[in-house]
Amino acid sequence: MAASEAPCYLGWDFSTQQLKVIAIDEQLTVIYEDNIHFDKDLPEFGTHCGVHVHSDKLTVTSPVLMWVKALDMILEKMKSSGFNFSHVRAFSGAGQQHGSVYWKEGASQILKNLSPDLPLHQLLKACFSVRDSPVWMDSSTTTQCLSLEKAVGGAQHLANITGSRACERFTGNQIAKIYSQNPEFYMQTERISVVSSFAASLFLSAYAPIDYCDGSGMNLLQIRDKIWSTACLNACAPGLEEKLGPVVPSSSVLSSVSPYYIQRYGFSPDCKVVAFTGDNPASLAGMKLEEGDIAISLGTSDTLFLWIKEPVPALEGHIFCNPVDSRAYMALLCFKNGSLIRERIRDDCASGSWDEFSKALKCTVVGNNGNLGFYFDVIEITPEAVGIHRFNSDNNKVPDFPKEVEIRALVEGQFLAKRIHAEKLGYKILPRTRILATGGASYNKEILQVLSDVFSAPVYTIDTANSACLGCAYRAIHGLVAETSVSLGDVVKLAPEPRLVVTPTAGADQLYQPLLKRYAELEQKVLYSPISSHLVK
Repeated sequence: MAASEAPCYLGWDFSTQQLKVIAIDEQLTVIYEDNIHFDKDLPEFGTHCGVHVHSDKLTVTSPVLMWVKALDMILEKMKSSGFNFSHVRAFSGAGQQHGSVYWKEGASQILKNLSPDLPLHQLLKACFSVRDSPVWMDSSTTTQCLSLEKAVGGAQHLANITGSRACERFTGNQIAKIYSQNPEFYMQTERISVVSSFAASLFLSAYAPIDYCDGSGMNLLQIRDKIWSTACLNACAPGLEEKLGPVVPSSSVLSSVSPYYIQRYGFSPDCKVVAFTGDNPASLAGMKLEEGDIAISLGTSDTLFLWIKEPVPALEGHIFCNPVDSRAYMALLCFKNGSLIRERIRDDCASGSWDEFSKALKCTVVGNNGNLGFYFDVIEITPEAVGIHRFNSDNNKVPDFPKEVEIRALVEGQFLAKRIHAEKLGYKILPRTRILATGGASYNKEILQVLSDVFSAPVYTIDTANSACLGCAYRAIHGLVAETSVSLGDVVKLAPEPRLVVTPTAGADQLYQPLLKRYAELEQKVLYSPISSHLVK
């Protein structure tokens, strides 16, 4: 549907599988949304799920021109639908984190002189020294990761500087691999963007700076000082700081939209471009997280987003600069064993029925009489462990539990681990803390009750179908007023509130305090114990 005559704001999301856009009005109501699906709408690039997995099964890339052409297509779709670009006051966007784009020498001159008569993908086809961008799914840089950690004095020291130990998908290690394997490509490159700053560059017709938040997913930025780390840059490639350019606060207004979009699509010359950021940080904005809040996505893998004031970087999880408050931080924790292990235990212990699974949680006591379990069908990230490990109330390992006890041990164990690892990163539960739950398991009230009890906080559910896009539209509005110290929370007061589902059971906190301590101690045993014979066959 076409936008109305009132001012509006856009949020873009250059994600792995599609390019999405949302328009909201000043009441924060969604008035337009659309997407381009890379596999379906751009079959000429031959991607599967938006990427090319190379023969080594480790290298994963996406064609840069596919992203450019997708922007051409979605803008043409909007124009054809009657969308009135002249009413857009500002926009921001997100990109899949960690991916990198390599602009060839001379590309900045081409960007400055774009003809509005031609689509971008034709104008920019000779602008990239590396045509296939490494993306977040890539895990081919183990050698570079080890080298980076060694150069700065070890994994924990790197985490203290950049918020994370060396990760294969992080941009610095990807740059180091390109410099090592194809130095001529690196030398031909005048600017390296992350996906978010690349997308912003398209709208500015000039190189956009990387924002603090997405910059902290590169293993290159000093997250406390918010400047590039010389030691990390030197360990990756020569002359890298010049190629990366400056970093800016995530709420910065970069400039007005470029003349190309004014002439070709009818954008207003006054339309502002607010710094683009990563997709996970943009989701934090879309979910309206505030200090002390937790967002938890209960999907194939379980992901925690945390708002943190005083971060304590660790070897597990990631600390990023906060995308909506430059004085704060956000943490990201990923747990591989999420819905698939919940479904397997449901099948084994509840006849494949979620109703039976929920009944088991209802009829067992909070704290499970001290029975604790670790359920890792695949090698877990947080912590690094595998196998099924069960302990009775005396901390003795046991081969099995009764079915109802097994179900509660699984769910309690998953949430105890999440709280322990969140607190390791510096997270503190506050009296006003809210847990915002999304994903498949967020529809199960009994699972959410255990979550609420373990964290001693109320649990809400939210619709996050397009949280990154929506977050960027909110960030566009916020960017226009951020310099006046107005918070994002003030800007998005009119946005729909999350729905309260459960509150903590009285007395649960006292029961879980000793269990948290026990679980953390037993986790250390699990890290070093032999792989259990109870793995799925």
